[in-house]
Amino acid sequence: MYAESVAISIGSQSSLSALACDPGQTRGRRFAEPAAPTRNAFQRDRDRIVHSTAFRRLVYKTQVFLNHEGDLFRTRLTHSLEVAQLGRSIARALGLNEDLVEAVALAHDLGHTPFGHAGQDALNECMAAHGGFEHNLQSLRVVDQLEERYPAFDGLNLSFETREGVLKHCSRANAEHLDRTEPGGVGRRFIDRTQPSLEAQLCNLADAIAYNAHDIDDGVRSGLISMGQLQEVALFAHYHQQTLNEHPALSEKPRRLLYETIRRMLSDQVYDVIDTTRHAVARAGVQSADEARLAGPLVAFSADMKARTAELKKFLFASLYRHPQVMQTTGQAQQAVRELFAAYVARPAEMPADFAAGADLHRAVADYIAGMTDRFALREHERLTGRKLL
Repeated sequence: MYAESVAISIGSQSSLSALACDPGQTRGRRFAEPAAPTRNAFQRDRDRIVHSTAFRRLVYKTQVFLNHEGDLFRTRLTHSLEVAQLGRSIARALGLNEDLVEAVALAHDLGHTPFGHAGQDALNECMAAHGGFEHNLQSLRVVDQLEERYPAFDGLNLSFETREGVLKHCSRANAEHLDRTEPGGVGRRFIDRTQPSLEAQLCNLADAIAYNAHDIDDGVRSGLISMGQLQEVALFAHYHQQTLNEHPALSEKPRRLLYETIRRMLSDQVYDVIDTTRHAVARAGVQSADEARLAGPLVAFSADMKARTAELKKFLFASLYRHPQVMQTTGQAQQAVRELFAAYVARPAEMPADFAAGADLHRAVADYIAGMTDRFALREHERLTGRKLL
């Protein structure tokens, strides 16, 4: 009895909306476990994620710039932390479950390959005839199967609501496969065309807000994009001018000017999401978390902010992600992934025994490569091919 009362007092969040996911009403875990005495279900999920091997690996996985290109650029780990911070701030204002938002944010990139989207694209190409590769589905695979920490089950055995948020995208074919193995589970909404929890919707948007902001910072720091170029983008230009109007001395301190511009841009995006979501929820008239799942997307930008954010994203795609210097590195990274894949398929014994013994060799190779950090992948590539690419 004492343990239960501690769990309630420590594990509850004040001012939780009726639309929030309640950890006391979770749809549960795939393998039943006794409740933790001092943590609710979503707090327990978060802790399992933070202590996982896959989470630690994120520190050496690319966001935009490879690890060797500088110590201060974002990695998948710092990106995930920024998503969690933004997500919790928004969740608190909306009365959504902060612990669930944090768990989803910290886990959403666990399945990402080395070398960012370049690595994912190369691995998907290698797996084209074997079911393909998609990092959101791989993140679910990591938390459901690939982590090996507990004696009674594979994976982390997270709650349904956290797993639902991790699976951000899913093709119809993959959803049907998931539903065959877990009827009515996390794949079902992609078949029924319903929405995930509001917390999961929020994490999707916090992800976009975070990477647009930090990619501006990293892009300017790298010298690949300039403040002058960014002033052609309406969203950035507005807050840049606003900052200079209030702090004209910052014209002589470009780094502080950039930080303050990004801070204001982030804040207004957060406020916009909060206000827009509140209005959308009121219009929909939903009264519970389950009703919210049936109401269509509710967590969103206003039309104006969505358009301005899309313009920024388009600029970053053209000027940063497709910059010749980034593309050169991207090409070499993709070559490394393709050649690693071919080498392991030809010589499975080069992988650890657990992967080499897998019934589906191609999927085992994809799992092994996806779990690599950038620098380990490059070391393995050099070991297996005798060539150094980066």
